[in-house]
Amino acid sequence: MGEFDLIDRFFHRPARRAVVGVGDDCAVLQPTAGRQLTISTDLLVEGRHFLPTVDPYRLGHKALAVNLSDLAACGADPHSFLLSLSLPESKARPSFLKPFSQGMLALADLHGIELIGGDTTSGPLTIGVTVLGEVPTGQALLRSGAQEGDELWVSGTPGEARLALEVFRGKLSLPESGFNTARLAMEMPQPRVALGQALRGVATAAIDISDGLIGDLNHIMAQSDVGAIIELARMPRTPVLTVQTVNVQRLCQLAGGDDYELLFTAPPDRHDVVLAIGRRLGLKLTVIGRMVSAEEGVRVRDEFGHPIDLGDYGGFDHFKAE
Repeated sequence: MGEFDLIDRFFHRPARRAVVGVGDDCAVLQPTAGRQLTISTDLLVEGRHFLPTVDPYRLGHKALAVNLSDLAACGADPHSFLLSLSLPESKARPSFLKPFSQGMLALADLHGIELIGGDTTSGPLTIGVTVLGEVPTGQALLRSGAQEGDELWVSGTPGEARLALEVFRGKLSLPESGFNTARLAMEMPQPRVALGQALRGVATAAIDISDGLIGDLNHIMAQSDVGAIIELARMPRTPVLTVQTVNVQRLCQLAGGDDYELLFTAPPDRHDVVLAIGRRLGLKLTVIGRMVSAEEGVRVRDEFGHPIDLGDYGGFDHFKAE
């Protein structure tokens, strides 16, 4: 199958929001008056970001989901995306491309966005996605707005994705039902786009959890010049995580990554507003700590209020990880 046949068969769609989409040298977009453009890009490499055995439908979903999660963290409204694919000969076939494109485009349709361009080439399986969105001028959620005294919130129940990874690594085992739940969290994360939009004007800072809660919290702390205290007793846990050892729970929840939940800060007087947002969206939102002075750094207290050593819970680093 040739490059252009591949694009036309699996990825070409008529332009809806773009002035010109797939099929020309450039896509053409018309920015909305009174809004700012938001752009994010991610690269997924087989063996580094996903397992060779992952289902192609789920891989297509995740490749777009992790980028939409970045827009969610900024409170942006998704608009469109570009896709670049490096494909080995074994993947440049309908058996892979059909479910891959279906998973990706199903998520795109869910969020009302369209594919407007990209590139394909032969090589190791690598997926590059760039998403574009819009946000009302001056209302983007950033990492730099957290203040001392803000509450620290997290959406969902982080930790299951890392739990699945530990099973794949052969370091622990789970009953089939528990593994399927954890694997779904790992392979088909749900970007919290609606939450990010609802937090505009409410949250003071936000980030999505892609490299581990502590690692990503450090980015907010650095950009906002604040510290943080986390209370482990407040951390939300699913049943499959609750039955694990304390060490596994902490590894998965504090250093796991790949959750794509939102970690955000908000003033205490917006507490009820945030809870109301969670109820409206049907999404669990939990206060897990508070922001303190930068001099205090990040501290995590166990269920008895004792500080724990964070030496094993740093964030994922692509150039340091094994």
